[in-house]
Amino acid sequence: MGTPVTLSTPEMTPTSVWRFDGFVLDAQRYELRCDDAVIRVEPQVFDVLTQLVSNHHRFVSKEELFDSVWGGRFVGEAALTSRIKAARRALGDNGESQRYIRTVRGRGYQFVGTLIADAPAVVQPEPVVEPAAPRQHIAFCRAADGVRLAYAVAGDGPPLVRAANWMTHLGYDIESPVWKHWVRDLSLSHKFIRYDERGCGLSDWDATDFTFDDWVADLESVVEALGLERFPLLGVSQGGAVAVAYAARHPERVSKLVLCGAYARGRAVRAANEDEKRAAALDLELARVGWGRDDPAFRQVFAAQFLPDGTRSDWAAFDQLQRRTTSPENAVRFLEEFGRIDVRDLARSVACPTLIMHSSDDHRVPMRFGEELAALIPDSRLVALASNNHLLTAAEPAWQVFRNELGAFLAV
Repeated sequence: MGTPVTLSTPEMTPTSVWRFDGFVLDAQRYELRCDDAVIRVEPQVFDVLTQLVSNHHRFVSKEELFDSVWGGRFVGEAALTSRIKAARRALGDNGESQRYIRTVRGRGYQFVGTLIADAPAVVQPEPVVEPAAPRQHIAFCRAADGVRLAYAVAGDGPPLVRAANWMTHLGYDIESPVWKHWVRDLSLSHKFIRYDERGCGLSDWDATDFTFDDWVADLESVVEALGLERFPLLGVSQGGAVAVAYAARHPERVSKLVLCGAYARGRAVRAANEDEKRAAALDLELARVGWGRDDPAFRQVFAAQFLPDGTRSDWAAFDQLQRRTTSPENAVRFLEEFGRIDVRDLARSVACPTLIMHSSDDHRVPMRFGEELAALIPDSRLVALASNNHLLTAAEPAWQVFRNELGAFLAV
């Protein structure tokens, strides 16, 4: 499913388009085509195939494939075997005929197809220029109970409000690899409004009250401070439940609702068996024991759930985000309250058009909980994103799908 694109490796040739038989492997467009029809493959499958084809003159060891495709992150050999099998299937190949991908027993794999020599080779990719961080204005308001809330406005155009979710920091998000593409891309055509929820980022960390209703009230406070009358509302992860509750309670304000990686029931509510209850309890224990430690091992459990296909740098950025955005004590409070979320009744009352996007193999919030939201909200449409990540990365194709779907939905 989804993974960051890792096409630039030390052994990659400058060629970015390869042709063999009726196939075209186009690394610039990140496409595999056959007779002009696009063959849909998972990003990791595409990366494996690109490594093999670009090094067709020799076999590629398993270690090289682990390093180039998974960034050296430890994965089981079964993961590579399944990607090879999927690559063969996409080419009409199999483990017996090995027309295109030959197994070098115990060592690796080699592409053995015949490349067309007159293909337009040596295509130099354009240098990647990192876009500048968007300009933003940060201000503060007070919640109903006096807690100080920080909010930020970036970009121009019609407003788009994001309900807060944890692990954000308005000052750091515009440079953090975890969030900067969200702020950059969503502020291109909108006045993108976001805020740090209580206990997080630039908002007060020592809030006494820390309930779901407080989070909904905080969104109300930010909307009032900005004088917004009617606007589309975006909710990501647990912020999706806050957005659902706000939209149900304020139908006159919310024109459209967009949810990504969201859920109606928290882990404690939806735990159907002992295994799921133990997993929820483990989350809390990991936060209690490891959030404030210098050793990132405990926090990397969260990184593995939120960004299972992330690179080493993605995981390091996520670890930095965890430490900078909230305290160990508040992390436990957040997780406890997340587990108690239940907006099923409120979801049935949402009256505005709703777009629900969810990673098809989300490791943190499985797809079935996105499907549950779609079944609950009357005027809703569900889009499955080809990703394993709970938080979409900038490099994976699913992020562009998210952007296109969001833009089309808000433009109608």
